[in-house]
Amino acid sequence: MQTRKLGNSDLHITPVGYGAWAIGGSGWQFAWGSQNDDDSIAAIHRSLELGVNWIDTAAVYGLGHSEEVVGRALKSWPGPRPYIFTKCALRWDAKGNVRKVLNADSIEREVEDSLRRLSVDMIDLYQIHWPPDPDSAELEEGWSIMAQLQRQGKVRWIGVSNFNVQQLRRAQSVASVTSLQPPYSLLHREIEEQVLPYCLREGVGVIVYSPMASGLLTGAMTRERAARLPKDDWRKNHPDFTEPRLSRNLALVERLEEIARHHNRSAGEVAIAWTLHHPAVTGAIVGARNARQAEGVMRAGELRLSDEEVNEIETFYAETAA
Repeated sequence: MQTRKLGNSDLHITPVGYGAWAIGGSGWQFAWGSQNDDDSIAAIHRSLELGVNWIDTAAVYGLGHSEEVVGRALKSWPGPRPYIFTKCALRWDAKGNVRKVLNADSIEREVEDSLRRLSVDMIDLYQIHWPPDPDSAELEEGWSIMAQLQRQGKVRWIGVSNFNVQQLRRAQSVASVTSLQPPYSLLHREIEEQVLPYCLREGVGVIVYSPMASGLLTGAMTRERAARLPKDDWRKNHPDFTEPRLSRNLALVERLEEIARHHNRSAGEVAIAWTLHHPAVTGAIVGARNARQAEGVMRAGELRLSDEEVNEIETFYAETAA
């Protein structure tokens, strides 16, 4: 699989990386329902076998559990070690309540916890998961300690997630930002107007999350399945998965499936390839909960959509949105 250079780093990443959000399992605020750890490890191994060379996780996924599962998968993986990306600044209490904490002491503790759970000596890309809310000088404090961790050799490169242009500029004034991780899919294109042009201009790498709109664009989601999502799956009451949006979104999936058939691919792979078509996007984070799911999406980075196909998708989306 071809690779792309991530921002100002020496990391050359495959267009698709393994996303470890759902494998955190249930029992926390943004869970995807229960998950079998052995299935998770099989999904990671299959993704690596298919050529993927990076894994993106976060401390908060499963309240530490996702990082532990990734660590187990790395120990039993016989091939070359993939790049490991993780995130900080979302802390949880004994009851599992999550809040944003960007102060220096907190992030210093978090990196040690992540290194231990992942069983690695260094994190390849360490990211601030969310900016402070409400906005505050904690952004500069948090980013300063990230730069210090990089100088100490605990992390190789530092990035941010869910930052807007103003917040990116503030971080850049403290230390260089290697990458941004924003949500981006056919259904959520808010970053196209300002964020992506800024990153392209400034040489900030972009690794997008939820390119299949959290499973909605995979081709496997139906009205019946959306209705049956368990109570501990955060998607159950999300507007994308309920009417009136659900019907419009499933109509878009049908159009993606038509294009997918021409390539002998899945609708999900077309959705991922669509995000990778944007010149500012370096890579897409793609989740899989078992080896079979990994088989169906992890080669999406090899799929090249023509300009005509991209225009067809966007025209259909605009018409259904109207």
